[in-house]
Amino acid sequence: MIMGNVSERRRQPPQVGVSVVILALGPASRDSATTADSACDDAGSTLWMPLVRRVRQPFLGQWALPGGDLRADHSLEQSAYAALESTTSLHPRYLEQLYTFGDPARSHGGLPMVSIVYWALVGSVDEHAGLVDGDNVKWFPVDHLPQLAFDHRAIIDYALSRLRGKIEYPQVVARLVGDRFTLSQLHDVYEAVAGQTIDLANFRRKMLASGQLEGTGEKLRVGRNRPAAVYRYAKDALRQSATWICAPVEPAAVATPDDAITALTTV
Repeated sequence: MIMGNVSERRRQPPQVGVSVVILALGPASRDSATTADSACDDAGSTLWMPLVRRVRQPFLGQWALPGGDLRADHSLEQSAYAALESTTSLHPRYLEQLYTFGDPARSHGGLPMVSIVYWALVGSVDEHAGLVDGDNVKWFPVDHLPQLAFDHRAIIDYALSRLRGKIEYPQVVARLVGDRFTLSQLHDVYEAVAGQTIDLANFRRKMLASGQLEGTGEKLRVGRNRPAAVYRYAKDALRQSATWICAPVEPAAVATPDDAITALTTV
């Protein structure tokens, strides 16, 4: 048990917990969040995430990433899953460890804390919105986040930078767009991740020339557009990108624009 005044307690070993950044594809307009085809409508898409309203100090009433304490009988990954299930009811098929945040100043004057952060991509908001909406758990678009507790804004920015640095890997994109997709749907995912407009004609040309895609012979009507060819990632492309998971890097090292996105925005 940690005893003593605040100054003495701050010299004790820090508390350690887990937090999770969950990202899903959703409508660019918040007003269209409940429409059946919102993730693929003409307004485009953006990335969304669930946040939890804190019910205790510090930062009472502010929004934060889902998280929880570690348990001696749980692995780190099991603790992350447990934190998600207890706050959002989400159970993604895969979690990747993002980074460990332990700056002494992150507790803003409270007891020192270390957060082991995980992240996951879970497809479309439409698939999960009913699981987490409520008074204390809500989905937010990443470009319209509320005021956040602790250093969670910096953690989210780091997660987005890591995602942009991984967008060239089919294994990553498939977690958002699915196994089968049109080129317009794939383009929608790239724009959502990049947070900027990508020329569609140039994108189509470069993706078809990349050797990563193969046609399925199917057609799909998306929104009010005419039926479009359906593609999937080639098995070789998926196999080659299966090793995309790597050791976390310093947040400052991923702050520059991603080369893959830059290449797609250049005619």
